[in-house]
Amino acid sequence: MVYKYDFLVIGAGVAGMSYALKVARALPPLAPGVPRHPRICMICKTSLDEANTSFAQGGVASVTNLELDNFDKHIEDTMIAGDYISDRAAVEQVVRNAPTQIQELVDWGVNFDRREDGSFDLHREGGHSEFRILHHADDTGAEIQRGLVEAVRACPEIDIKENHFAVEIITQHHLGVRVTRRSPNIQCYGAYVLNPDDAGQPGKVDTYLAKITVMCTGGTGAVYLTTSNPVIATGDGIAMVYRAKGTVADMEFVQFHPTVLHNPKETHPAYLITEAMRGYGGILKLPNGQTFMEKYDERLSLAPRDIVARAIDKEMKIHGLDHVCLDVTHKDPAETKKHFPNIYQKCLSIGLDITQDYIPVRPAAHYMCGGIKVDLNGQSSIERLYALGECSCTGLHGGNRLASNSLIEAVVYADAAARDSVAHAELYDWNERVPEWNDDGTMTNEEKVLITQSVKEVNQIMSNYVGIVRSDLRLHRAWDRLDMLYEETERLFKRVRATRDICELRNMINVGYLITRWALERKECRGLHFTTDYPLHAYDK
Repeated sequence: MVYKYDFLVIGAGVAGMSYALKVARALPPLAPGVPRHPRICMICKTSLDEANTSFAQGGVASVTNLELDNFDKHIEDTMIAGDYISDRAAVEQVVRNAPTQIQELVDWGVNFDRREDGSFDLHREGGHSEFRILHHADDTGAEIQRGLVEAVRACPEIDIKENHFAVEIITQHHLGVRVTRRSPNIQCYGAYVLNPDDAGQPGKVDTYLAKITVMCTGGTGAVYLTTSNPVIATGDGIAMVYRAKGTVADMEFVQFHPTVLHNPKETHPAYLITEAMRGYGGILKLPNGQTFMEKYDERLSLAPRDIVARAIDKEMKIHGLDHVCLDVTHKDPAETKKHFPNIYQKCLSIGLDITQDYIPVRPAAHYMCGGIKVDLNGQSSIERLYALGECSCTGLHGGNRLASNSLIEAVVYADAAARDSVAHAELYDWNERVPEWNDDGTMTNEEKVLITQSVKEVNQIMSNYVGIVRSDLRLHRAWDRLDMLYEETERLFKRVRATRDICELRNMINVGYLITRWALERKECRGLHFTTDYPLHAYDK
């Protein structure tokens, strides 16, 4: 089956939905007599409601209190957190456009907590010099997702395809043209999409042709054993674009959130204990009550995430612990329950009352600062292909993401990409020469255990060898193991019909390889990349 849309959006988080809504609003009306039809298609890997956005607890960073805060402070905080390798133009674009995009989220029905006088109730998080985090209790991402889902479902211009999986983006390669990383003018014509729910042909791969394709597939946390990301965060967009010879960047910078709830029964996803809890006054301690952050940074528990995560990792190794603790027992119990109702209930469900008990926490893979390299309009190195949200690398985060900068980055770049792509869409047409997906000669895969075991191996390799602290020895070992898994998986992929599980495994191996390769190429400690083989920065000594 061949489908045609003006805009194909792969992914359904805040980036994908806000982009689709902005494009729908900006599209010129159809000519008289032309039947009204959806011109935007949104491919959702699962349901529209399930995306990394909904797991974001902390909030959205934006300068709104002009009496105490300003753009220059937010810009400088971002540059410091990014270890001064952030792209300053990207930082300025996000920071200066943030208030306008916040208002747009409010207009779409997103509710942020406010004080009695109507002003935003602002939090402060690690690395921020002022209170500038807008939030909705401790489930800000879920609230943003709710507001956008309602707006998207009500928009007649958007066709939503739930439980569909993008297998590959379509380029000249699929027309028989040899494409390399040096090929000029690579173009994207759409994507091959797996429809596992097709009753007529289960596992059928359809062809989606588009004038503009937008990758909004989220992060890569599921390549690690313990992560705050949902199981669907397998780096699909990054892997697809890399295979299509697109440019990716900064893949060594994997942010480990310092504090997820230590619960051995939950690793995908591990329950996030928001950084806002440390901004609220939570103190990191060993299980015996001893503090330790004073040994690592003068900002104590509010130091940037990379420093806090490494400190916790080191203390766990020194003392032979599987977790440290976060203490909010000194805070007013009523205030704690009011600000963090979901965390309170989650901990209570496993027998912990956070107003009286320490919260057991440990680091977990949380956010990919690198990804598909894009310009200030969100345009990738492949023509007609944009990338937004966590799968993209705008340059905003540099070596380390400043807390709560990711959601605002997504909506600011969605706005820029919508304006740019609408302006250029009429220059393109559908490429009618694209062949349909060919799976002749393949068979149904009866060896599911091979895929399951390989996923476990990827998780172990990445967690043990490409984690918070790295070395050349560990990285080379990861490289060798991943290479073997890659060869095995590619042979299997060519033999069997495409399924979501084998496609995800391919993507996880590709992403693991990219993280490892970029880590090997950076011969220094910088931001989130910490290696025992190369010099430390001043603040790490």
